[in-house]
Amino acid sequence: MKDLRVEWRNRETLASMCVFGLLIIFLFNFAFETAHEETLRLLPAVLWVAIAFAGVLGFNRAFASERENACMEGMTLAPVDPSMIFVGKMVANLLFLGIAEVVMAFAAALWFNFSFLPALGQLILIAFFGTLGYAALGTIFGAIAANTRMREVMLTVLQFPIAFWILIFSIDATGNAMRGNPDGNWLGGVGRVGGISLVFTVTSFLLFEYVLEE
Repeated sequence: MKDLRVEWRNRETLASMCVFGLLIIFLFNFAFETAHEETLRLLPAVLWVAIAFAGVLGFNRAFASERENACMEGMTLAPVDPSMIFVGKMVANLLFLGIAEVVMAFAAALWFNFSFLPALGQLILIAFFGTLGYAALGTIFGAIAANTRMREVMLTVLQFPIAFWILIFSIDATGNAMRGNPDGNWLGGVGRVGGISLVFTVTSFLLFEYVLEE
């Protein structure tokens, strides 16, 4: 709730994530042909690349305010389980990234002349699980990078080698859903995305206490 109130007052994180994601989609729209088959092949990757880099902006700012005036130490002294700090930060990141995804999906549908409506339910499910795992990784690596000198670079270096698997599975599942493949194909993709995302989320939850201690 603290992060949501801060964002409501300044609207910096969400605005920067949306603008950055829109710029990526806008540039890709001019870089590639927009024929139907080409769109089905490229649009899932374009969307998840935009989501990945927009998320980095949000994750970098997640612990930015806590770096000043020893706020992080104050949070660790609060009479709550340290893992609850992770849950609060992750939910805020998940909400910000989810709003940015809606904006980016609307822009992609407009610029690529593609309708997501036929597979909307499937795509929402894939986006939720993929964003959940990505937000969990971004939250814990954002906390790690916050204590380093080159925090913006370190977050990217630490996060992407692990988040790569979530992004790859999400791109594959999104492509299958957009092509209207049989139910077994996209359900298998959702299972892979959901499975790896839950593993990363639970692992990040359990390890966050040790990150705070360091």
